[in-house]
Amino acid sequence: MAKADTAAAFAANRDRAAPLLKQLNADAIGHLIDGEILPSTSGEVFETTSPIDGSVVAQVARGNADDIDRAARAAQRAFKSWRDMPAASRKKLLHRVADAIEARADDIAVLECIDTGQPHRFMAKAAIRGAENFRFFADKCMEARDGRNMPSDEHWNVSTRVPIGPVGIITPWNTPFMLSTWKIAPALASGCTVVHKPAEWSPVTADLLSRIVKDAGVPDGVLNTVHGFGEDAGKALTEHPAIKAIAFVGETSTGAAIMAQGAPTLKRVHFELGGKNPVIVFDDADLERALDAVVFMIYSLNGERCTSSSRLLIQSSIADTFIEQLTARVRALKVGHPLDPDTEIGPLIHQRHLDKVCSYFEIARQDGATIAVGGAPFAGPGGGHYVQPTLVTGARGEMRVAQEEVFGPFLTVIPFGDEREAIEIANAVQYGLTGYVWTADMGRALRVADALEAGMIWLNSENVRHLPTPFGGMKSSGIGRDGGDYSFDFYMETKHVALARGTHKIQRLGVST
Repeated sequence: MAKADTAAAFAANRDRAAPLLKQLNADAIGHLIDGEILPSTSGEVFETTSPIDGSVVAQVARGNADDIDRAARAAQRAFKSWRDMPAASRKKLLHRVADAIEARADDIAVLECIDTGQPHRFMAKAAIRGAENFRFFADKCMEARDGRNMPSDEHWNVSTRVPIGPVGIITPWNTPFMLSTWKIAPALASGCTVVHKPAEWSPVTADLLSRIVKDAGVPDGVLNTVHGFGEDAGKALTEHPAIKAIAFVGETSTGAAIMAQGAPTLKRVHFELGGKNPVIVFDDADLERALDAVVFMIYSLNGERCTSSSRLLIQSSIADTFIEQLTARVRALKVGHPLDPDTEIGPLIHQRHLDKVCSYFEIARQDGATIAVGGAPFAGPGGGHYVQPTLVTGARGEMRVAQEEVFGPFLTVIPFGDEREAIEIANAVQYGLTGYVWTADMGRALRVADALEAGMIWLNSENVRHLPTPFGGMKSSGIGRDGGDYSFDFYMETKHVALARGTHKIQRLGVST
């Protein structure tokens, strides 16, 4: 984009943001419960601030157990009528939601930039992806209850699916709008009602989503949104007896706590948790495409993504050349204001998170690795939570920077000798979300894919989403799968119905011979 065009687009984004921020400053963000925008029962609020400059974006109602109880009971009341609504009617309503999201896509994008620090080049697409999520699952409403035909000699056995009931959905602060739709859309399509607890660091677009859903005509109580902190609203949601299942995206330690909190009420859980994902580049790979994918999958979205390839496993025979080219690319990354269309890396979400990411600079040095690029905060516009994109070389698999999820623009490079060693290093972590393999040898690609302990593998590709496919991890990266029918496996119960042909023999008891 030419410099003048970039400046004009930057100004347009700021002009779009200004009235939206003015409205947010005028009206506190409330909960949506049973179709009404409400303050917390306690009257308490908290501030959400922009990572760009620390300015207050909005006052937000701080929910507690009473607010969760109101929302859960509203979801419980609305469940039967939403469950029994004809699938074609649910489909029509969810398409209306998708239409409304598309109409507000530019507003969603700039608000997400200001509330999270994510660059506009990615958030513009995230809003559209949110609409795609609703549209995809709207169309699947018609088949949500579909089952299987499994005839036996004496019976005609069929299965069907029924929605499990009111569910709780707890979403994270990275790309919050898109990830909220990724969970909420299949829950609503299945016939479940929802209580949504967004991340407290990024509540703004969750509020907008709840208003969009209400304005689209989705009945009151079907989607309820309660803002607040994990120790208050989140804990109350996971423990509430009316909530039949919890879908959570976030840190592994929080997922473990949620599982424990839901155990007394036997809640079904679906977790999408952390990752320390490897990208393995063999010496016969298309190195230009591999380099593009390596850079994109760790430095896009500020590195704040669960599927980022944060460990580069590079074959020793090409390591020096590849790392030289990689170093030049990382040095050229543009850190800047998230509303600037040229920005590739914006400020990190929160001061606490910035501190965490920066703590790994010293950890890398103590481990004996080399910080080839970055390794310090960045003086960005507005003085917010900026960090230099960081590249760590000379690492070994057992180092903390190769084991722990940094969740920032931080790439650790580990050399390997052969296929066996690459697999060994890749699997030697607690996580198992994704893996990426670059090689021209398809036999090797398939062998490595089969051996990697990860729920999703991309061969000669970065993470390219296809909505019908299963999305989720293994080990400490999660439980369950999203996508297509896999989502319905979580939000619905499978029911078996046996239809007797009337020909099978029934044993007779209590009859004298």
